[in-house]
Amino acid sequence: MGDDSDGEAEEYLFKVVIIGDSAVGKSNLLSRYARNEFNLHSKATIGVEFQTQSMDIDGKEVKAQIWDTAGQERFRAVTSAYYRGAFGALLVYDISRRGTFDNVGRWLQELNTHSDTTVAKMLVGNKCDLDNIREVPVEEGKALAESEGLFFMETSALDSTNVNTAFELVIKEIYSSVSRKILNSDSYKAELSLNRVSIDDGDSKDGQKQTSRLGCC
Repeated sequence: MGDDSDGEAEEYLFKVVIIGDSAVGKSNLLSRYARNEFNLHSKATIGVEFQTQSMDIDGKEVKAQIWDTAGQERFRAVTSAYYRGAFGALLVYDISRRGTFDNVGRWLQELNTHSDTTVAKMLVGNKCDLDNIREVPVEEGKALAESEGLFFMETSALDSTNVNTAFELVIKEIYSSVSRKILNSDSYKAELSLNRVSIDDGDSKDGQKQTSRLGCC
C-alpha cells in the first residue's frame, strides 16, 4: 500500500497551451504528438479540445494536458480562461507565411498578460517541409526566440520532424522549473529539516522515504 501512495505523490499534471494564427498547424501538431495522426484537409477546430499525454521523467509520471485554441484565434477571441493555469506554451507560426511570424509578438504579449504562472515558452516554426516556399529564415526565428527568452524549434506535423522533441522539451522544462521551486520552498526546507531530526532520532525509515520522494530532480 505504501508503494501506491508513493506513486500517487509522484504524479504531476501540467497544462500546456498551443497558440498562434489560424492554419499554422496547431491542431495537426497536437494530433501528431498525441495520436501520431495528420490530416491534410483538417478543418478549423471548433469547441474546446485538449489531449493528455504522459511521459516518464526521473522515474516520475508527468502528464501534460495540451490545449488547442479551438478555432477562437480566427476571431481574436482566445479568452483569459484558456491561458489560466498554463505552465507551458508553444507559440506557432508557419515558415511559409510571413504574416504568421509577424503576429508572434501579439500572441506573446497576450500570453504574458493572461498567464498566472511562470510559463515555459517555445517558439515553433511549423511546416518546415515547405522549405521551397519559405518566407521566414531559420535565423530570424532563432533571433526572435533569443531576444524574447524563448526556446526555438522548427517542426513539421506532416512528416513528424521535431514534433515529439518540441513538446517533450517544454514538458521537461516545466518539470525542472516546478521541481526547483519545490526544492527551494520554505515548506520543503522545513520538511527536510524535520526529516533530519527524525533520522537523528532513529526513525530512519520514514525519514529516508520522505526525503527520497520530495528530493526529486
